[in-house]
Amino acid sequence: MFLRYSVRLAHRTTIYAPFVATRRCYRVTQQLQFSTSTCSMSSVTTHPSLSKVSTTNAPAAIGPYSQAIVSPPFVFVSGCLGFDPKTGAFVEGGIEAQAAQALQNLKGVVEASGSEVGKIVKTTVFLKNMDDFAAVNTIYAQFFGEHKPARSLVEVARIPRDGLFEIEAIASVA
Repeated sequence: MFLRYSVRLAHRTTIYAPFVATRRCYRVTQQLQFSTSTCSMSSVTTHPSLSKVSTTNAPAAIGPYSQAIVSPPFVFVSGCLGFDPKTGAFVEGGIEAQAAQALQNLKGVVEASGSEVGKIVKTTVFLKNMDDFAAVNTIYAQFFGEHKPARSLVEVARIPRDGLFEIEAIASVA
């Protein structure tokens, strides 16, 4: 397990960084000396005003997060990848197939939340390669039809499990 902290050591800087895999905390001082102590695990629970969304119509979350969270009047959908929900593997066929499957997975999660695709207000698309922009736009436009939610699209260095396409969304549940 890697620590994902950017550390800028300055005069008298001490940083406590949890290292979850070993349940230890590492103390780093300016002299780059390490000492350890036992960390307590979080006891945070989901607030009653929020509800988790889980469906078999989309692949299960591959980490410590929910497929979506409903916080009325919205549902916040985690990133959807081009996995086949039955096999848990990426669909074959490159960017077009992964984008189409990810959008179907998004639809499954949105509908499981009690919303619908026509109520999606914002999407964020992550591409492995911006050269796939035109192909993705075609599939995205076919999926959404006349509905045009707000969207951001960015190229990223890496997508989980070396995917080519990921999409997250916010939709109305009202």
